[in-house]
Amino acid sequence: MRRIVKFASMFVLVLALGGAAGCKQHAAGGKALYERLGGGTALTAVVDDFLANVQADTRINHFFLDADMGKIKTGLVNLIGQATGGPENYTGRDMKTTHAGLGISEADFNALLEDLSRSLDKFRVGDKEKGELLGLLGAMKGDIVEK
Repeated sequence: MRRIVKFASMFVLVLALGGAAGCKQHAAGGKALYERLGGGTALTAVVDDFLANVQADTRINHFFLDADMGKIKTGLVNLIGQATGGPENYTGRDMKTTHAGLGISEADFNALLEDLSRSLDKFRVGDKEKGELLGLLGAMKGDIVEK
């Protein structure tokens, strides 16, 4: 169970730490990434789809078998909202501490990103916004991947 929750936290915490740099990013029109992604309703829809992708992904779904997906969803919505400049608030541990000793591989990390990317594509998130959001994740890879 500890491994499952910590792996799920990988995504949540990567955005939290990456969000400090990303939450103030604005397009030329002055809108935060959160607004350009469609706000809270759109964010919740993407997270729902993303979690369904993860649960169906045989490369990584074993990490989530006993996880409280409702809790993970709430954490992700709050975290992504905060990280992209929205009103949501997330507090949590740093990624290095959370992921220490889990043996998360680059393949595991990439699978998670692919699942998110598929959801962003499904909801027709623009390339610029998709790149910014995935960039928040990629920036924290070194603190998550151990092997």
